[in-house]
Amino acid sequence: MTISPLQKARYEYSPKLPGMLRSGISEITVKTGAPTQSVADQEVIAKLFPNTYGEPEITFEAGEAKDVTPTKKTVGVILSGGQAPGGHNVISGLYDALKALNPENTLIGFKGGPSGLIEDDFVVFDDPFINEYRNTGGFDIIGSGRTKLETEEQFAIAAEVAKKHGIDAIVIIGGDDSNTNAAVLAEYFAAHNTGVQVIGAPKTIDGDLKNEDIETSFGFDTATKTYSELIGNIERDANSAKKYWHFIKVMGRSASHVALECALETQPNICLISEEVAAKKMSLAQIANYIADAVEKRAANGDNFGVAIIPEGVVEFVPEFSKLIAEINELLAGAKADEFNALPTWADKYAFIEKGLTPESMDVFKILPTGIQQQLFLERDPHGNVQVSLIESEKLFSALVADELARRKEAGTYKGKFSPLHHFFGYEGRCAFPSNFDADYCYSLGYNAALLIENGFNGYLSKISNLSRPAEEWVAGGMPITKMMNIERRHGEDKPVIRKALVELDGKPFKFFEANRDNWAVETAYTFPGAIQYYGPAEVCDLTTRTLALEKGE
Repeated sequence: MTISPLQKARYEYSPKLPGMLRSGISEITVKTGAPTQSVADQEVIAKLFPNTYGEPEITFEAGEAKDVTPTKKTVGVILSGGQAPGGHNVISGLYDALKALNPENTLIGFKGGPSGLIEDDFVVFDDPFINEYRNTGGFDIIGSGRTKLETEEQFAIAAEVAKKHGIDAIVIIGGDDSNTNAAVLAEYFAAHNTGVQVIGAPKTIDGDLKNEDIETSFGFDTATKTYSELIGNIERDANSAKKYWHFIKVMGRSASHVALECALETQPNICLISEEVAAKKMSLAQIANYIADAVEKRAANGDNFGVAIIPEGVVEFVPEFSKLIAEINELLAGAKADEFNALPTWADKYAFIEKGLTPESMDVFKILPTGIQQQLFLERDPHGNVQVSLIESEKLFSALVADELARRKEAGTYKGKFSPLHHFFGYEGRCAFPSNFDADYCYSLGYNAALLIENGFNGYLSKISNLSRPAEEWVAGGMPITKMMNIERRHGEDKPVIRKALVELDGKPFKFFEANRDNWAVETAYTFPGAIQYYGPAEVCDLTTRTLALEKGE
């Protein structure tokens, strides 16, 4: 592979470790905390995880050197789910720590995600292989996948593969669903006395795998900096051309952490927060009016331009829209879908829809642009349900705003010009060169995972905290994955899952945004973060997210 000058330079970067991990690896000791319990449904979770529930959190500390070479180990690693910047450094850190513990240790990478474990498709890492991927973005070192490890048959196969290769532990690098699977696999291995440990690492650019223990998931820093650079560039262009309103959709179907962080970094005129939309039970019309108010006020100042950030999943948080989706899914259930699909024209399909929806939902459906209406009915998943993630919400809201402004112009209250442009920033951020923060954080997570394995832990998540401070002050340790779990209804069944973290409307990041957004809506108060910096002063290169800084009061 031909490499760029930056890639060559990044190979030489030495990630920073937490202070307690910088001493000799044989000197590190374990400090044990109090027993833990799940965030909810404690009795049910405890019953489902009798071998791994209630374990203590632990932290690593510098201790006295031990003149003993750890026994040889073989460890497997899996990348699971969507890509996030820094995944390669988790593997690099894991590899380096294993070799530091015992040069005879072996790290096996299962290809294509969890399916690689089931299919016994793997590669054995060595120095030249690992060195090609240090400090780089992507998951292409072994690839990723979305296969879920959740059936007894899969667990039995995984145990056999582990036994075949003499695997002592498996590290699963993934988001909330992947680490839920890791917890279930860890319980199975413990219940069947396989001797195989399972350790997780917290990954997702969406930022919704976080809690009082996991301050941020890896990849969030790099992805939001990447999006914010692009948004800042668009803001500069908008302020230069002074004639376009840019509607920018960003990743985040289940939570609005990405949208909020990008807003804090760039200070756009509008940023919708899905959790606030749900809390206030806002309708599509209310959201359109909110945006139109800003457009009208700016136009009155001669500013017929602006920037609006839209979270990917915001429409699912609008109560009336959620009701509409539920009715559509019911309307097209079973044989009715065939009947609908057989209708020759959109006019025929529209008549079918009008008969099938309640008057309230039909009122919502009518205000949608035709293109969005058709997306709701013509783009469905294999189960016949609406694929909400495919809805172009940035175009939906700009169209609704255009309609509202047309009404205001007719009424004589609005005299400006409204020319919308649309963008979606998603894949652009998932495989970017990791920021120094993510390069350091991910390397530490992998290094730390090796220590959790060496100390016999199972069903634990690799944990690095105090992340708003310099890396020297970071704290390394681990927490039982079951601590993050609760029971949720999934596909008609009650399942133990890691609770997703939503934007907290009483949290410091949202409160700061809330206190400033009215001014940002009318004034042109844009900030331009620029490209991620890898070399230079620490206050530029090692900068953490605004979200984390505000949460920690910095």
